[in-house]
Order: sequence, then structure tokens, then C-alpha cells
Amino acid sequence: MSTFALVTLGCKVNSYESQWYREQLFQKGLEEVSYKEKADVYIINTCAVTNVASAKSRQKIHACRKLNPDAIVCAVGCYVQTSQNQDVWDDIDLVIATSGKKQLPELVLDALATRMHKVVYEDTREYTMDSMPLKSYQQTRAYLKIQDGCNQFCSYCIIPYARGKERCLPIDEVIENAKSLVQDGHKELVLTGIHTGRYQDQGYNLTDLMKRLMKEVEGLQRLRISSIEITEITDEMIAFMHEEPRIARHFHIPVQASTNEILEKMNRPYTVEEFISRLQYIREQLPNISISTDIIVGFPYESDELFEQGLVNLEKMEFSFLHVFPFSSKEGTVAHTMKEKVNGQIQKNRVKYLTKRSVQLYNTYKQRLVGTVKEVYFETYQDGILMGHTSEYVSVKVKSEIDRRNEIVSVMCTHLLDGEVWGNVIEG
Repeated sequence: MSTFALVTLGCKVNSYESQWYREQLFQKGLEEVSYKEKADVYIINTCAVTNVASAKSRQKIHACRKLNPDAIVCAVGCYVQTSQNQDVWDDIDLVIATSGKKQLPELVLDALATRMHKVVYEDTREYTMDSMPLKSYQQTRAYLKIQDGCNQFCSYCIIPYARGKERCLPIDEVIENAKSLVQDGHKELVLTGIHTGRYQDQGYNLTDLMKRLMKEVEGLQRLRISSIEITEITDEMIAFMHEEPRIARHFHIPVQASTNEILEKMNRPYTVEEFISRLQYIREQLPNISISTDIIVGFPYESDELFEQGLVNLEKMEFSFLHVFPFSSKEGTVAHTMKEKVNGQIQKNRVKYLTKRSVQLYNTYKQRLVGTVKEVYFETYQDGILMGHTSEYVSVKVKSEIDRRNEIVSVMCTHLLDGEVWGNVIEG
């Protein structure tokens, strides 16, 4: 029996696609092994969102080739779509472009059968939203890919070039895929895409999709959105969430910068004032909602004064936690050609400062949960300790003699210990 190993880097969309590759290869009779073991086929699902992600993609490709020089090394994803690094390509046998992912399982089998090397496959069709339905997911919470591509072209971002234009899965297919995952036992689904908030099909928008999912998918107990832009959280969506408690009380809204000067250079579609005003409205309608963000520091022209001004604005936004990234100059983007680059050590210092601040913010938010009852979706059970997440995506731990994985259970949050919320299951 031929074996394959799968390496996944990057976003939730990559995770979803890797799970689909895995299911398809299982059905074709291949056996999965760890990527640290010798395999007949290595599939590296690459990422290019930052230079660090690109470097990790290169490292994994080289490592797999070194582990088994006779293996078929298949690379797919954003890094190989945008890179022309010859040193890396020498280690790859099968390159699959963004528009050819649906063909990956068959191409892998062909490569195994013929030992054909140095194949680059790209579907000649215009970018389409191929259906890649999953029967199950490896973890308790299941991702549901509903959208791909991006038309926004932020000045720093390579993803529109790597994934192509926006396209969405037909709404009826989304519903059927959701039903399949819930029937397999998943009680929480996460809607994911490159630009999830821009979902549309036959006049339906994202809120319409959410309404249909909650109405038509029997057994779905919680629905979550992976990430969404502030401009795409509509009044209609907020009103629906207000009346539907099964929609997770957590938004991850990338701000990316917190001064108007840098937002304009990033080509972001809002001002600081508009962002703050919208956050205030969301919190008025959905009290205690957790809102987290992505922020890039050290963007070109970000002076010390602008950084300090940005810190003041970030405090006004009152995020529950931050994902902090140093600016990564990607060849092919507008920002790559910008002058006034920020010194690397200054970038590191700013990342360190905001990362520390994020921990403080998150601990403050978690403390607000102490003394309240939360519905926790338990995902792991080890050494007598259950761990799961609340609707607000806060992890909670409970000592238990009973394995209650894949259950949503009422928990009284009792205390915060070393940054972790602990609690007791409310029986009955």
C-alpha cells in the first residue's frame, strides 16, 4: 500500500483543503503517515502570507525531499503559486496551481504510477469555486469552506495574486456540506474563506446563509465565522445574532493598522473613526461579545509618532486579544516598492510590546467570565482535564472523571489561573 504524508501551513482555508485531500487519498487506498516518516508521496500545502510562512514552506519542501529522495513531492498552495524560487522547484515533482486543486488526488496517483517528475498542473479554466465537500473533520470543531479568492488588493497582501478573484460555493451545496458534517457528529461549524464576509450566491448574502444553516441543519448547535471585515458586518447580521444565541459571540475583525495615515497606504477601506464607531455599535447590540484582531506593525512610513498614536487608538478599540505581525515585504505587491521601510529591530520591539499587551488584554477579558455560566464545547480530554471553548472563543478547563468531548455543556467559570479559565460542570 502506498503511503502519503501531508504538511499544512497557513490559514483555515488551507486546513480545510488539506482535509479534503486526505479524505480523497484515503478513498483511493493510500495510507497516511507522519511527514517526519518515510512516505511514497509528500504533499505540502504551502503559504505565502508572510516571508516567515514562505520560508517555512521552503523548509518543509526541502525536508521532505531529504527524508525520501525517491518520493513524489507535491506542492500546492499560495507559495508555489507566487514563487519562482528555482532552488525550491528543483525539489518538487508535482506543482499544482490554485485553479487545479480539485485534480490533486488524481494527479498524485498518476505521478505514483508513472514516476513522472517535474509536472506543473494548472487548470486552463477561469478561476472557479470547486466543490470540495468533507464527510468528516479531524478535530471536534469542523471548518466549512464557503468562499475563496479576494478582490480587495490591500497594498501589502500577496493573496489576491495567489488565490485569484472572489468566488463562492453555491448556497445549496453549503447547506448539504453542513448537514454531512453535523451528521458525522460535529456540533460546531466554522464558516471560512479568504474573504468570508463577501459571500454571495443567487442574491443570498452571508447573513442569509447563516439563517438557512440555523434553520435547515438539524443538530447544529453553534455556528462561528472565522474572520470578517468590519465593513461586512451588517445591521442585518447583528440583528440576527441578537435573536439567535447559537451564533458564536466572537468576531475576529482584522484592523491591520490603527492610524489613518497607514490605513490609507495599506489601501484599507475604512478610517480609524469609522472602525471605532462600528465597534461601539456592535457592542451596544451584542454586549460582552469578544472581538479580536490582526495588526501589522512596522509598515513603511510608520514613524515612532504614528506608532504611539496607533497605540492610543488601539486602546479605544478595546480588543479582547491581538494577533501581531511584523510587516512582511512581498515581491509583487505595492508595499514592496514603498520607501521609508522601518528598521527590523524596531519592528521586533513593536511586535514584542503589542504581544505583551495582547496577553494583558486577554487576561482582562477572561476575568470578566469568572462568576458566569458559559456553554463550553469540549474538545480534548487528557489526564482528567477537559478543555473546550466558549461561544466567545475563550478556552475553559474543567477537572472531570468523565470524558465529555464533543459535548456542549454548561460550566460555571470559577477562577483564572496562569491565564487559563477554570470551572465546574453544572450537572442537570
